[in-house]
Amino acid sequence: MLTYIARRLLTLIPMVIVISFLIYLGLELTPGDAVSHMIPPDAYGSMDEDRLQELRESLGLGKPFLVRYWIWISGVLQGDFGYSLAGGVPISKIFLDRLPATLELSIAALLISTVLGSILGTISALTRGSLTDQSLTVVGMLGVSIPEFFFGLVAILIFALNLEWLPVGGRTLPGYDSFWDRLPHLVMPAMVLSIMMTAGVMRYARSSMLDALSRDFIRTARSKGMPEWRVNILHGFRVALTPVIVLIGFRLPVLIGGSVIIEQVFQWPGIGKEFVSAVRSQDYPLVMMVALFSVLAVLVASLIVDLLTAIIDPRVRLGD
Repeated sequence: MLTYIARRLLTLIPMVIVISFLIYLGLELTPGDAVSHMIPPDAYGSMDEDRLQELRESLGLGKPFLVRYWIWISGVLQGDFGYSLAGGVPISKIFLDRLPATLELSIAALLISTVLGSILGTISALTRGSLTDQSLTVVGMLGVSIPEFFFGLVAILIFALNLEWLPVGGRTLPGYDSFWDRLPHLVMPAMVLSIMMTAGVMRYARSSMLDALSRDFIRTARSKGMPEWRVNILHGFRVALTPVIVLIGFRLPVLIGGSVIIEQVFQWPGIGKEFVSAVRSQDYPLVMMVALFSVLAVLVASLIVDLLTAIIDPRVRLGD
């Protein structure tokens, strides 16, 4: 297994370089630059072109494309993420300040959706064709179809404004830094962010559980007089869990990227909210680092999923 992990980690290097080049190229092709956003439109039109060029040179925007890319990727590989063009703050500091909030929100949503989705999907499979199964199927379709921001606005209207059970937004109040102080602020955005994934995990778990229950070893276990709960949970659910873990493993980086909308709705001070501000201000270094971080999260999630699959399913051999 160690050989497999080392080989996979080595393959990440060329993949990251190729993907980073595509990210840099994509932003290069977008119209405008950071200078055009930093200067007000009325002042920008009256400024001398030489002065604008000096500003671009001071920000490193006057160099050729490949030179700028090489400077950027060399710094990233050495741990230097550069500076935000809009605020002049080191990007590493922005990540240290904002990323914990996004991870807190994403992991909470992942845990909620994993537990609820797996339980509801298993119940739906065990009651196939019943009213419970049909009701859960309809709920799952609604959860996948309705946008997250709509659930967020409805949740704010009901639980924050009408019932006044939970705060409207933000991560915490000044002077309250513990997790238990942040928990009331976390409940609503985490629940809303987990709705779509809960529906996806539920449908996937139902399909996987039905496939597992139709296997020959399930019929053999029943013929031996094994209790039904033991057959369903210890045998069927364990086999059905493997493809569900694959789905869950790849959803964490998706949740980190997908939290952009929820962070905007609930004013959650995470990396997604910072990413939107960077896009609006054409802060290319920050946009590129957030995009590159999302790619790395997907690649690392792929490795973790392979390892978990091998641990759960003894038939999987990573070296083969």
